[in-house]
Amino acid sequence: MGKSTKTYVDFETKKTIHFNITRETHSQLRIACFKQKLSMQELFEEISQKIASEDAGMLKIMDALSFKKRNKIIKDLSVSDAESLYNVIQEENPLSKL
Repeated sequence: MGKSTKTYVDFETKKTIHFNITRETHSQLRIACFKQKLSMQELFEEISQKIASEDAGMLKIMDALSFKKRNKIIKDLSVSDAESLYNVIQEENPLSKL
């Protein structure tokens, strides 16, 4: 297969992903990959394949993350709702209008 054909095949079969992680997480991940003689790309490809094949361990991690995210949203809503309720009570307080 010639170089131009390989480039075409790579273009057709590979996708790039871009996301942000904290500097500290990135550093620790990079070190862990280096110790195992792996690239981050190799690691994420393996993780992605495991998720695509519905690996029980990976799905469990995703479920736990989803649960944490839902609870954070609920917690954030609760704080926001409490502040909103407090503001309404403060605005509607008949004693404050005296």
